[in-house]
Amino acid sequence: MRVQVFKTWDRVHSSFWFLPALMASGTILLAFATVALDTIATDWITQNWGVTFNGGAEGASALLGAIAGSMITIAGVVFSMTLVALSLASSQLGPRLLRSFMRDTTTQVVLGTFVATFLYCLLVLRTIRHTEELVFVPHLSVSVGVLLAVVSVGVLIFFIHHVSVSIQANEIVARVGNELIAELGELFPGNIGQAGPRTPIKPPDTDFLDRCSREAQPIDSAQDGYLQFVDGEALMALAVQENLVIELIKRPGHYIIASRPLARIWPGHKVTEQMIERVNAAFALGNQRTSGQDIEFAVNQLVEIAVRALSPGINDPFTAMTCVDRLGSALCRLAQQEMPSPYRHDNQDQLRIITPVFTFPDITDAAFNQIRQYSRSSAAVTIRLLETLAEIARSVQRPEDGNALLRHANMIVSGISALPGDEDRQAAKERYQSITLLLSESS
Repeated sequence: MRVQVFKTWDRVHSSFWFLPALMASGTILLAFATVALDTIATDWITQNWGVTFNGGAEGASALLGAIAGSMITIAGVVFSMTLVALSLASSQLGPRLLRSFMRDTTTQVVLGTFVATFLYCLLVLRTIRHTEELVFVPHLSVSVGVLLAVVSVGVLIFFIHHVSVSIQANEIVARVGNELIAELGELFPGNIGQAGPRTPIKPPDTDFLDRCSREAQPIDSAQDGYLQFVDGEALMALAVQENLVIELIKRPGHYIIASRPLARIWPGHKVTEQMIERVNAAFALGNQRTSGQDIEFAVNQLVEIAVRALSPGINDPFTAMTCVDRLGSALCRLAQQEMPSPYRHDNQDQLRIITPVFTFPDITDAAFNQIRQYSRSSAAVTIRLLETLAEIARSVQRPEDGNALLRHANMIVSGISALPGDEDRQAAKERYQSITLLLSESS
């Protein structure tokens, strides 16, 4: 159940309707509140509040009608501008970035502001009475409508500036890079149970793991899709309650095929239909990858921008180098932090969950493999890749991380024969030598 809440919230947070709907609901309540206050104390308000609207019913109707009409028109213009920005980002930088644009709170607030102002004016407009027997002009409510219109004009000016900035390649790369760095602190499966009773963490006994593998009962997935979230707390509670060891076969980001093993449970004889349902309920699957627990998704976004920039149709090595810089910044931080253990224990240090983990070499492969392949003929990007690897080499603390960097450096150098100039090849070799020197000093 908890994982479905995470999935729903992620979907709602990436929508254009939720925040505008909340703002519209708030202005509906505001409209009823101000009209009720006008009904109770309209004479006192007009006498003591000089800033309120003091015109007649016809003037109030015309003013609110003009504001409502202009607001719904501007809302359509804002929506059109948003679609243009989404189309540009999709064609130039990649369709995977649409999710990042739709999560932009500024755009959601702007849309909500215009829709909310329109609804407010519409609701107040219906309360104005023009008949001779009963004339009612909600002075305070009309004044609030004018104030909302003034605020909306300021919001429109800010939105034009925001769109102009947000579609710039460097700003998009920076936003995705910051999301990647923010996700480094919550690497899956770091939030599941405890890493282990000892430091450094040692793996369980090999015989025990072999026995679990032989005797475990596989739990098949109930549907197809990309694994988006794993409810570690629910799995840990199940394992403790039933005295189980649960081995996850897939981690967030992997594609799951229905009726294929999703997890294994040991001892297998304890598996029941209810337990299978509880295990499946702890996994949230969807049609696309998300950044909630999948760090490689943010890495792939930067890689996609870089690869598209290196395509012959765009030929923008500067954007590719910006992506390489952001990936290097994230990997420098990753190299300095402790990677989560695949063996998760309960409060009594009992092994309960075994899960695939993200490793530094895996993330390094995801970050540099495709960029290296597409940049063989670009001297600037090749040299920047080697310079970035050298910066990361200054931060590595584990031998396997240094080996991963050296492997990528070797693959880059093996392809520098495609570079057009001798000086470019010599510059690449000099960067490679600096990497080997740094890694030899750290080992």
